[in-house]
Amino acid sequence: MTADPASLPLTGERTVPGIAEENYWFRRHEAAYSKLLPYCQDAMVLEAGCGEGYGADLLAQCARTVIGLDYDELTTKHVARKYPRVRMLRGNLVMLPFASGSIDVVANLQVIEHLWEQERFLAECMRVLRPGGQLLITTPNRITFSPGRDTPLNPFHTRELNAAELTELLVEAGFTVELMAGLRHGPKLREADATFGSIIQAQMDVAVSGEAWPAELLSAVKSVTSADFEIVESDVDSSLDLVGVAIKP
Repeated sequence: MTADPASLPLTGERTVPGIAEENYWFRRHEAAYSKLLPYCQDAMVLEAGCGEGYGADLLAQCARTVIGLDYDELTTKHVARKYPRVRMLRGNLVMLPFASGSIDVVANLQVIEHLWEQERFLAECMRVLRPGGQLLITTPNRITFSPGRDTPLNPFHTRELNAAELTELLVEAGFTVELMAGLRHGPKLREADATFGSIIQAQMDVAVSGEAWPAELLSAVKSVTSADFEIVESDVDSSLDLVGVAIKP
C-alpha cells in the first residue's frame, strides 16, 4: 500500500487513508462511520469537522446530501477536489453557517476532543438540528487513550472525555442520549495484541523511535479492516473510542 499522491500530508492531527503505516487508525475510524451509516439514510447530513473527507464520502453513499465543514483551507480544497459528492464549506464549528432547524444529522467523528469550546459547539449542533434530528459523535475514550494523565497524550487534543463526561455534556446541551457504546478490538486484533503486547503501543513505539517498521508489525497493520473492530454497549469504560448518538427533542 502506498500513499495516494492526492492525499493531505500526515501531520498527526487527522487520519489520512492510503498510507500503510496509518491503516490501523484509518480502519478504526472507518468502523465507526460504518456503524453510524444507517442513521444517515436519505438525510441532510452535516459533517462538522470532516478532515480528509473519506468519512463524509462514505456517508454520502446513503444520505440525501452531505455537507462537509472544516476550518482548514487546504483541507476544504482537498475535499472539494477529491470527493465531488460532498458539498464542502469552510467555517468555524462554534459558529455553524446554517439556519436553525435546517439539518437532519450532524456527524462529528473524532473531532470534539480537538475543540476548546466543546459546550459552545454542542449548543450550535442543537440549534441547527431539526426537532428529532440526530448528533452522531465519536471520540477517544480518555480512560484508555491517555491513562493516568492530567493532559491528553495527543498534542492536538484539548480535552478528552470518558463516557460519563461525554454523556453529561450532551445532556447539558439539551440532547437525549440514545446510544453510548464503545469501540474495541475484535478477535483478529486481540490476537495481534497477544503477539505484540499491544498493537497500538507497538505502533507508537516505532513512531517515537523513528526507526524502520518491523516487517511483522507493518504486515499486521496493513491487514487491518474495519470489520476487525467491535462496537458494543457493554463495559464502555474499557473501550478504545466512544460512539454516541444523541437526539434533539
